[in-house]
Amino acid sequence: MIDRPTIERILDAAQIVDVIQEFVPLKKRGVNYLGLCPFHNEKTPSFTVSPSKEIFKCFGCGKVGNSVNFIMEHEHLTYPEALKYLARKYHIEVVEKELTPEEVEKQNERESLLVVTAYAARQFTENLFQTDEGISVGLSYFRERGFNQNTLKKFEVGYSFEKRDAFSRRALDDGYKQDFLLKTGLSIQHEDHIFDRFSGRVMFPIHSLSGQVLGFGGRVLRTEAKTAKYLNSPESEIYHKSRIVYGIFQARKAITRDDKCYLVEGYTDVMSLHEASIENVVASSGTSLTQEQVRLIKRFTPNITILYDGDAAGIKASLRGIDIVLEEGMNVKIVLLPDGEDPDSYSKKLSNEEFTKYLKEKETDFIRFKTQLLLEEAASDPVKKSNLIRDIVRSIAVIPEAITRTVYIKECSTQLEIPESVLYHEVNKMRQERTFQDRNKYPGPEDLPVPPPVITRPVRQEAMTSVSEREIIRLLLKYGSTEFERHVRGEDMKEEVITVSDYIVSEIISDDLLFDDPVYAKIFEEFRFATNQGTFIEEKRFVKHEDPAISSLSADLLSEPHTLSKIFANKQTYVETEDMKLKDIVPDAILVFKGHKIKVRLKEIMLLLGDAVKAGDEEKILTLQKKHQALKQALRTISQKLGGRILL
Repeated sequence: MIDRPTIERILDAAQIVDVIQEFVPLKKRGVNYLGLCPFHNEKTPSFTVSPSKEIFKCFGCGKVGNSVNFIMEHEHLTYPEALKYLARKYHIEVVEKELTPEEVEKQNERESLLVVTAYAARQFTENLFQTDEGISVGLSYFRERGFNQNTLKKFEVGYSFEKRDAFSRRALDDGYKQDFLLKTGLSIQHEDHIFDRFSGRVMFPIHSLSGQVLGFGGRVLRTEAKTAKYLNSPESEIYHKSRIVYGIFQARKAITRDDKCYLVEGYTDVMSLHEASIENVVASSGTSLTQEQVRLIKRFTPNITILYDGDAAGIKASLRGIDIVLEEGMNVKIVLLPDGEDPDSYSKKLSNEEFTKYLKEKETDFIRFKTQLLLEEAASDPVKKSNLIRDIVRSIAVIPEAITRTVYIKECSTQLEIPESVLYHEVNKMRQERTFQDRNKYPGPEDLPVPPPVITRPVRQEAMTSVSEREIIRLLLKYGSTEFERHVRGEDMKEEVITVSDYIVSEIISDDLLFDDPVYAKIFEEFRFATNQGTFIEEKRFVKHEDPAISSLSADLLSEPHTLSKIFANKQTYVETEDMKLKDIVPDAILVFKGHKIKVRLKEIMLLLGDAVKAGDEEKILTLQKKHQALKQALRTISQKLGGRILL
């Protein structure tokens, strides 16, 4: 358990813009910040961060919360795990009591797997730098490749011993469970024996956006080894190869800063570019790009530049995969390296300045690059040229923006010597085919059963009660400490200030009313206690609440989708805002709240009355009828005070 003072230190230290900017590029818009939501795919930013309220909200998908909620949602962590993450970020020491074996057993499997991979990363690094075998074999390999120690430690590279079960035996001796070693893929079981998956390899940890080790890539060093040169962790609960790119943790800030991401193929390519002072680089780890990987990069920048070596066959094989990048609306450029060179080797042959200059000068738009590359192959062969045109058109057709498609069609028309009208026709034809295919993934109207006629029913009373409870809590959170009215009391004629929370709490407890929703009830109870103590509660108290349900709800209620237009704000125009009308809004909200509670009670009395009639209990029938009449009269009074409004 983390004690309350430590939690408060973490929450006070966590600056929400600082926390979220590590994952989402944000741009200042007035007093708030705006960015693309990381929780759903969107093209128009609707993800808003308020530094003053210390909350975020996406007005597209509805996700809302504070710094801790964001880390929980984004990294799939529990509340304590998210707190520990923020504590590490802000260098706050977290002291916890030792977990019992029963508590350890109950730990979430995902957390246990992450603990094992973090342990493995530490062991592999220790092997590389602190053992004779690691230094002579693993470290020698990296030194021969020209890597300095700072880069090796930055990427937490390591070494797995040649002995087939060295790591697995060490992990078991240190108390790590065999089940989790197998589930992470670090170990393999054969009959009654357990072996290391990565024995005799230099190790490249694969990090999440937040720096957690999700899996590993390992490179074999023995030249005669009859095994794959590179080996990756298998798919697991924590590692999904198609959803992560190597180096994103080390590159995310540089990508945002430079508004560009370089994409290379291998681990050492990424490390070499970092040594060449190019840190906005990630690797696909030898796999074809996936939609998830592209969207991950897109969260930081819409601009991607792919570095290719001079292998023409390899380039042609990977061109089709780049259509995924175009389909996401990203700007794709290509840099072709000299024959026989890759990013790792070529960056070491040139100075940092020369290599950076080469990348800038050789950068070519993807469509132009693809057209020129395939034109050379087609030469004067009409069949090949026809196939080339279809290939180019296919790439243009996936681009979502009409203006971008138009620009490419004009350029391709010139290069391919084909009328624009022909290219337009082919592009439109392919887009229609894609639309038709997408539509036919689902049954058409004629294939669906005829739905029964919709019978409109009155809104459930419980639902309306929840709405009125929510409004009371919203007013408390937003205006609780705001002055509501003043009274002159006592012989000394002392003026007393009544706040919104004073008024609401007094009105509700005077009628012994309760909140049905447990989260609303907890928030109201804290306001009631503070009112009795004569103290105020800041709205941030609930945004930073230790109960995630309360903090998330508070952030949602305090977030505002609309702000006053600058046109009206800058003019002498009078615009009446909600805080100016509190003397009308607050009493009305309380009346609606009471009215809904009365209607629920009337419903309960009618049920009790039915039971009393069946039982023939005349005394109880009379008592219930009197209560029913009194409540109906109270409801009529409330309706009159609300201007004749009928409560649903």
